[in-house]
Amino acid sequence: MPWYKAPPTAAQLAEAATVHCVHADAGIVLTADPNEDFWKGAQPVFMDKDRMGDPLPDLRTAIATRWTATHLYVMFVCPYDALFLNPTPKANADTWQLWLWDVAEMFIGWNFDKIQAYKEFEISPLGEWLDLDIDLASPTRGDGMKWNSGFEVVAQIDHPKKIWFGAMKIPFSAILPAGRTTATAGDKFRVNFFRSQGPPKKRNMLAWQPPMTDTFHTPEKFGTLVLM
Repeated sequence: MPWYKAPPTAAQLAEAATVHCVHADAGIVLTADPNEDFWKGAQPVFMDKDRMGDPLPDLRTAIATRWTATHLYVMFVCPYDALFLNPTPKANADTWQLWLWDVAEMFIGWNFDKIQAYKEFEISPLGEWLDLDIDLASPTRGDGMKWNSGFEVVAQIDHPKKIWFGAMKIPFSAILPAGRTTATAGDKFRVNFFRSQGPPKKRNMLAWQPPMTDTFHTPEKFGTLVLM
């Protein structure tokens, strides 16, 4: 059975709000192939609920994470019923309002004392991307749109199986506090994963840790990612 279809283990169920991110001795050329050994070494988490906590088992989305000293790697495995894609995609620059189409997202922040501040990373089935520097407490929140993390993305669609795969490679220098460019085992981050799927009238809004509100931007509901 592929790792992204396996049922959660007892340990995963016991720590449903924690991502155990497994260390890798070396990074890889980014790939969205879930059969790559690099991804098989992860301890995945799964999201199969909407933002209000109601079950969406047919859209059960697997998320794998790995890390090296310099980068965080994330893989989304996203089953779908029908794709809703940007008709004019571009992959050479960020796409504002990418969340209007099918997309997978990660919100992540290092500061547990300032939970309103975090980074947002998005990827579409077509390999489009968006990165944002969010601070909900800032009067100049729009400035975060100008931020560029330098992250990489790659995506592929398996049309016969109705699954799309999206992977991210994010430099820790974009996530950690100023002055830190590398991560170490034991580092912890606040994190949540989301996914939007389908056209507006049949839109499914999945969340790993359901925010229980109409917006994904509810940092009080984030879980924790721990570097193992």
